[in-house]
Amino acid sequence: MERVKKAIVIQHVPHEGLGIIGEVLTSFGISAEFVRVYRGERVPQELDRGTLLIVLGGPMGVYELERYPFLKDELNLLERAFKKDSPVLGICLGAQLMAKAAGARVYKGDKREIGWYDVTLTGDGARDGLFLSFPEKFRVFQWHGDTFDVPQGTSLLASSVDFPNQLIRIGKRAYGIQFHLEVTSLMVYEWLKENSEELASLKGAVDVEEIKKETPSEIMTLNNYGRTVFTRFLRA
Repeated sequence: MERVKKAIVIQHVPHEGLGIIGEVLTSFGISAEFVRVYRGERVPQELDRGTLLIVLGGPMGVYELERYPFLKDELNLLERAFKKDSPVLGICLGAQLMAKAAGARVYKGDKREIGWYDVTLTGDGARDGLFLSFPEKFRVFQWHGDTFDVPQGTSLLASSVDFPNQLIRIGKRAYGIQFHLEVTSLMVYEWLKENSEELASLKGAVDVEEIKKETPSEIMTLNNYGRTVFTRFLRA
């Protein structure tokens, strides 16, 4: 497959950045070109050859197209990327946009999944090249309330107890990851601070102090998983 030369990164809010993905891109000598839609920057209509598309997370819902019109442009770009079998990484909102662009439904879940949770690889996930030798069940960082159905003809690679659709592969080179393999400890603490009003509105449903307590013991393993997955993705 053609080597990735650069990455287009669609960023929805300032505090949800590349994290570990940026470190891996740098190790491959791949430059990242950010499209900061929160500043009004325009989503490109097409991807050049050898370009990786990364769509990051954000607080908006895929179903809020009228409120956030740039999401329509992202969906159009994703549809074109799938047709070309371009490499794509979608994180959280990015994964939901991928599911929508592939024809599936995106909707609010029954609860919010915020903090450290286990995900379990499916049979397809255990056989996928990005997750070979991974434990069947491993702990990841989550921050979402929306979820999606699995698009027809795509592979479900991982599930959690409350949200069965956590990781999908579309074609050979497009992965939608509902959870956050990219976060660093600094990002976790920043998100807790930036989203303090949201957390307060949940009236104790999310234990912020428990998240802070768990993060130091979980983050190193998560970062190792992230480096492995994103490195394998770029080598594929």
